[in-house]
Amino acid sequence: MIDLKNIGQKQTDLLRDAYLNKKVAHSYLFVDPMQKKGLNTAYWLACLFNCTGENKPDGTCNNCQRILDGNHPDVFLVKLEGKQTLSIDQIRPLKEELAKSPVEGKRRFFIIENAEKLTLAASNALLNLLEEPVAPVVTILITNNENQILPTVKSRTQILNFSDEKIDSKRAQLLEYGLTDEEIDDLGDTAKLEEESKYLFQELLEQNDLALVRVSQISGLATKPASQKFVFYQLKTLAMKSLAAGEKLRKSAFLLELLMTADKMRASNVSFHNTLDYLVLSFER
Repeated sequence: MIDLKNIGQKQTDLLRDAYLNKKVAHSYLFVDPMQKKGLNTAYWLACLFNCTGENKPDGTCNNCQRILDGNHPDVFLVKLEGKQTLSIDQIRPLKEELAKSPVEGKRRFFIIENAEKLTLAASNALLNLLEEPVAPVVTILITNNENQILPTVKSRTQILNFSDEKIDSKRAQLLEYGLTDEEIDDLGDTAKLEEESKYLFQELLEQNDLALVRVSQISGLATKPASQKFVFYQLKTLAMKSLAAGEKLRKSAFLLELLMTADKMRASNVSFHNTLDYLVLSFER
């Protein structure tokens, strides 16, 4: 849900100054570890251009309300919609809209959430939008990982960094790993899953027969897709920490490789229990 109170204060000050001096850029990259403030700030800018109230943007006038509700003809949002990537098919409609003039306001706004998930084809299609556009359009990309944005895309944007904001580092890491905000909220208390994942990791490295028993226990706990993703996140994190510390290098490296394979199996709809069984049995060979 968009909240115009939960915005980047430094960033909105810069954007308001650009608005008042008619220097708003045609494209921005909002780098925000949590992406929430970045998204809210993007909508704040769209409201600023369209607000009919005295204290712009007030968030309460008819124009602001339609923008915040996703019902304004000049504001477009591209998001994951339950998928793993943003495809070229989601960018093509924006290219079509680029040829049109604003319906009601003076600018159109193309907002792209989770821009780090753009496929290569989608990124290349986006380049045309980010060149000096013929139509009055502001394109805003929002990402939690600047390094995953194609350099040619990044070079065509003005970057605003939200990383100086106080963040929940664990949540930011889970977002970067691939969990959505909804999935993270659905996780609830993860203490038991963290404990069981740690035990499984230790039993794997020790090639302890209890690992298969542990798999059954974890499968009983992790019944939702979000919690299953979280288990793999924990196991991979433990493997990478073990590698970084120089502990059992060959075993840790092999285990990390198997974890990558098993996680791809899970993402391909192999049952969670079977992916963990594969992990244990393959490591024991």
